[in-house]
Amino acid sequence: MARVKRKPAGVRRSAAARSRSQKARAAKRHTSGLLDRMMGALPFTEEQWHKFFLFAIVATGVGIAWTIASYAGVPDLVRAELAKSASRSGFEVSRVSVSGVEQMNERLVYERVLAERDRPMPLVELEEVRERLLELPWVSDARVSRQLPDTLKVDIVERVPHAVLRKPDRLVLIDPKGNELEPISAKNAENKLLIEGPGAARQVEELGKLLDAAPALKPQIASAEWVGNRRWNLTFKTGQLLALPEGELGPPALVKFAQLDGMHRLIGGKPVAIDMRVPDRAYLRCEDGPCPKQMSLNGRDQ
Repeated sequence: MARVKRKPAGVRRSAAARSRSQKARAAKRHTSGLLDRMMGALPFTEEQWHKFFLFAIVATGVGIAWTIASYAGVPDLVRAELAKSASRSGFEVSRVSVSGVEQMNERLVYERVLAERDRPMPLVELEEVRERLLELPWVSDARVSRQLPDTLKVDIVERVPHAVLRKPDRLVLIDPKGNELEPISAKNAENKLLIEGPGAARQVEELGKLLDAAPALKPQIASAEWVGNRRWNLTFKTGQLLALPEGELGPPALVKFAQLDGMHRLIGGKPVAIDMRVPDRAYLRCEDGPCPKQMSLNGRDQ
């Protein structure tokens, strides 16, 4: 019987290894060739690529070092030393220059800013100083800047006083938006528009829009009362009262009253109260009761 000789297992493994090695070299040549072609297509030389990678490595190292230094507090120490050097060179706050103050107490501004006195200029947080100034009732806006070497410049924008708000225990000066400025005495409140009534402070802007509808009447109005949280009663300097309707009906009614006053001289006349809460009607009340004649809003007596 013929005997078949088989190849040793080691030979087969060796052949398989050579085959895998050849495939790997072929794949590597293909990949390298593709990468070389892609790199060649880019508008950079090999030297420029080397510089780029070197820069990236250095930048990464610097970033890591800065992060470590930040955790250790090194930047704050450096900043403090620089500030001390600036201070020794005369760059520290020794003067405060304030402008824009006309009606408020200027001392209040200095009190908020003088906390920065003798502080090195680089350490002054301008936004923090501004925030402290905005806490003052009179200050609508404030600008704070450094005027080297030693001056902090403060420019104040004041709120405009508009009227006097009657509160249960005092009188308060307010601006056109109802912001409270400061308490005011009854004597100093004379000849200023008096606003009163629960919730009136929140309606000051709306009152301004109402009065703008008939600007000729403004100088003759002594006070305005917010009634029932829905409408206004106006009192003229003659002591006469005008009751207006609520909401959007208020401005047109005030315009109609101005027209009637132009035709019949109601302000300073016999009526002590004029009620215009009913559409297209004006009810007049004299000292001893209803006036003999009433008026429609078209100006005809009835």
